[in-house]
Amino acid sequence: MTVIKYNVTQEDKDVFNRDGYWISPKLIDDETIEKLRQAHDRIWSKDFDGDGSPLYPVVRPKDKLQIRKLDNGWWINDEVRSFVTDENLGEIAAELLNEDEIRLWHDQVILKPGSGGEETKLGNVGWHQDYGYWRASSTTNMVTVWLALQDTVIENGAMMTILGSHKWGEVEGSNTFFDQDMDKLRAKFATRDWVEEPCILKAGQASFHHALTFHGSGPNVTSDPRLSVVAHLMPGHTAYRKGRQHHTNVSLLGPRPYNGQQFNNDYFPLLYSRKA
Repeated sequence: MTVIKYNVTQEDKDVFNRDGYWISPKLIDDETIEKLRQAHDRIWSKDFDGDGSPLYPVVRPKDKLQIRKLDNGWWINDEVRSFVTDENLGEIAAELLNEDEIRLWHDQVILKPGSGGEETKLGNVGWHQDYGYWRASSTTNMVTVWLALQDTVIENGAMMTILGSHKWGEVEGSNTFFDQDMDKLRAKFATRDWVEEPCILKAGQASFHHALTFHGSGPNVTSDPRLSVVAHLMPGHTAYRKGRQHHTNVSLLGPRPYNGQQFNNDYFPLLYSRKA
């Protein structure tokens, strides 16, 4: 196992249900942190494990301060795969979501370059709901696990969550990850109580946030990159919902996906099942 065993408490569940996110204890040891940091170097250098290829090409950004994001790193890197498909990770998600089974929806490998104090918006992640991109799925009861590979604070671009915003439901136009004007987005979405809280993490800790929780992050003004591996997890019963939105994952169901078809093939590995 890559992920250290942790038994979710009722207090943990209460915090997650109240705030829309919960911060774990340290989930991986220092050796695994270093392996995942090395995985970043290998992925961005196009040094892949196995004979497969990434879902999207690994490209060099036009500006060195631009945020880098790769989906489905588990396809091409063994260390990423070990983390995002770990049974213990799945069990934690199952407890927080009150579900019997957990599968991987997809992962992300994210690098936020350090600006060394230079003012820039290129590393910002706009205020958004993850489910704003996932409306082709049949449930909003999904969770994102954001794993810190270094101590993460406001200065190096810690994620900010909006407390309780998962209770707002689906908000139209919330697929704004790449809109880096934080003030404009705040004015657009802050129509209810808007309470920002930073996710301050030690290396190896993770934040678990609900798919409807608004979140974003500001610049990394330090000299070092902020590295993370992200697992987006879903209940085992999650199925394709026709007509709402295109998502690349639908094409992974085969050439003729149908409404109600479950995301349960090899592209969506089963992490955990209470039924097993």
